Amino acid sequence: MPEKLLILVGSPRRNGNTATLAEAVRRGAEAAGSDVVLRFLDDHISGFLRDCRQCRGPDGECAIDDPYRALFFDEFLPARGVIFCSPIYWYGVSAQIKAFFDRSFCYYAASYPGSQDALAAMAGKRLGLVLASEETYPGVALGIIHQIQEFSRYTNSDFVNVVRGAGNSRGEVRNDPANPVGDAERLGREIFSRSYSDYRLETPRSPRVWPESVG
Repeated sequence: MPEKLLILVGSPRRNGNTATLAEAVRRGAEAAGSDVVLRFLDDHISGFLRDCRQCRGPDGECAIDDPYRALFFDEFLPARGVIFCSPIYWYGVSAQIKAFFDRSFCYYAASYPGSQDALAAMAGKRLGLVLASEETYPGVALGIIHQIQEFSRYTNSDFVNVVRGAGNSRGEVRNDPANPVGDAERLGREIFSRSYSDYRLETPRSPRVWPESVG
C-alpha cells in the first residue's frame, strides 16, 4: 500500500514561491508512488487557538467552526509523512503554519476525550520542511529549522531534510541557481526512503553511515 504524504502549504498565495516548491514536492512524491495530498492551510484555518477551558464544547470538541478538525484527524494523523511549506515572515513560519501547530493542542490536551489516540498518531512521522524567502543569507531559516527539529523531537519523528529557495516575485524561485525546485522534488521522492540519523549516546549504530557500494 502506498505511503501517505501530506503537504501543508502555509502561504496565502496559490501561485507564489512557496506554492511552486510545494508542487515540486508533490511531483516527486507522486513519481515515487506515494499517496499525496496537498492542502493550503487558508482553506482549513479561520482562527487561532483560544482558551480551551472556555471554548471547548460539552462533548470535549473544539468549538471553532472551521475545517481544521477534519484536516487534523482525516489527513494529518493518518499521514506517514508530512512536509511543511512556508514563506519566511519575520524570520519565522507564516501565521497559518504556526496556527496549525497551536490548534493541535486542543486534541492532544488531556481535556480532550481522545487525546491519547491523537498523541499516538502524531508520533513517528517522517517530516520535511520547505521554505521560501527573498533573503539568501544562510541564517535566515535557523529559527524555523530549530522549531521543526524540536517538534520532531517532541513527537519522536524523523526530521528528514530542509529545502530553502530564494525569490521575490511570484515563481521566481525557479531561477534560484541552487535549484531548490529540484531539491523539493527530490525531497518528495525520497521522504520515506532517505537515510536519517539523529544519534543519542545510547543509540546502537553501525560504523558506517552509508551502505558499501556494490561492484
